Amino acid sequence: MKNKLKVIDWQLLFIPVICILILCIFFVTNSLDSKRVLENVRFILSHHFNIYYMMIAIIFFGGSILLAFSKYGKVKLGTGTPEYSSIKWGMMIFTSTMSADIIFYSLCEWMMYFNESFIKDKSGNTLEWSLTYSLFHWGPIAWSFYILLAAAFGYMLYVTKNKKQKFSEACRPILKHRTDGIIGKLIDLIAIFSLIAATATTFSMSMPLLAASVGNILYINDQKALSLILILMVVGVYLVISILGMKAMSRLSVIAFSIFGLLLLYVFIFSNQVPFITNLGINSIGNLIVNFPQMTVITKVNSFTENWTIYYWSYWMVWCVATPFFIGSISKGRTLRNLIVGGYSWGLAGTYMAFIVLSGFGISRQSQNMINSVQLSKHGKSYANIIIQLLQTLPNYKFVLILLIFAMVGLYSTVFDSITMVVSKYSYKSLELEKEPSKTMRGFWAIVFMILPITLLFNNDSVYDIQSVAIIAAVPTGLVMLLIIGSFWKELRERYNTKR
Repeated sequence: MKNKLKVIDWQLLFIPVICILILCIFFVTNSLDSKRVLENVRFILSHHFNIYYMMIAIIFFGGSILLAFSKYGKVKLGTGTPEYSSIKWGMMIFTSTMSADIIFYSLCEWMMYFNESFIKDKSGNTLEWSLTYSLFHWGPIAWSFYILLAAAFGYMLYVTKNKKQKFSEACRPILKHRTDGIIGKLIDLIAIFSLIAATATTFSMSMPLLAASVGNILYINDQKALSLILILMVVGVYLVISILGMKAMSRLSVIAFSIFGLLLLYVFIFSNQVPFITNLGINSIGNLIVNFPQMTVITKVNSFTENWTIYYWSYWMVWCVATPFFIGSISKGRTLRNLIVGGYSWGLAGTYMAFIVLSGFGISRQSQNMINSVQLSKHGKSYANIIIQLLQTLPNYKFVLILLIFAMVGLYSTVFDSITMVVSKYSYKSLELEKEPSKTMRGFWAIVFMILPITLLFNNDSVYDIQSVAIIAAVPTGLVMLLIIGSFWKELRERYNTKR
């Protein structure tokens, strides 16, 4: 027992927990003040430091493409053949990175964009531009954050064989001995706080849709209580999966991906809008390809950029603590090029399919004046209830809600499994790659991760306030991400340039 306690890094265990409890108490006891603080800090960061977020996005996207097609792309992560087949590997990547929020956003994000003056001022179809910007914010740049870091972490795990699976260890080539001091500890604390912010944002944004769907099936109106029960249920599913092990995780990934695919297929076919959705998707992708450079390199920042583009780059950055580690850990036996190209292929295919089908379905109902979703959102109706109203236009809509519920729970659970696996490793001073954190440690972090999202849900924080959490947390995370990539390139150059 004493030996088990000795290997735990108590500072990285207790400091985040204490800070979360203080933050939650502040949110609950000073609701108006906390909202004001979040809004003010967000405005300062997104208005005065927007170039910081945009430059990181450009560096990661450009860096991932450069790495894939450079001589380093042939570098193999470890020895032997890949542990997972390409199909199972791709499904695990998608389900471990895209939580249930992809279902929420793909059904309603176009409504959020439609009323923006920036979108309305665009020449052409406003609804088409709304989908184009969804594809942009969930597209190559979003996946580049995950993929480039996954390459760095995979290299660290299987080539340099680092035994400490932490953010700070990925910075060792530059920081050297400082990694073992206060700087390394600070980097790991930033990583944990970022992951807590990411989880809070995801659960707080999409949980109301899951609660509304279950409430519609079971005729329950108290969505707050239902949200709490559902959060506990997701934690319960995750705990069962974690006890059963990695094989159960890979099977759940396949099941979740399959249900998600069935949901998309049903909506696509039974919406009776196959030509409309197909044409809208093709036009929006074409629109994105043509305008991608100017959408990426923004010369004149506007309110839309501050409210949405900066938010999304921040959102993906704070999620970079867990998901790239997981992708890197399941990529043994693959080359860096295979990881990058395969990661983009699976990630973009699943993401774009979701947005084209589900957003296209909602836009078709708007275009035909069946349901004026934009007007309903303007009048204060919640996005979750608007989505339920849209789904009710489908035949056997209760069946659709059941698919949506199972898909969301499955996606929540797979993402939760990957993030608790990663953050639990931070709680150990050193952990062999082959060893997993104890079930107790993972269960502990599962409970900790639920504290902040429950607080935000019951505190009635707005979409804007919830998004602010990610934007603030992304500031220090971005600096660490740049340090990791700099260390990765340094390691590659030193190891392989000397072999000429």
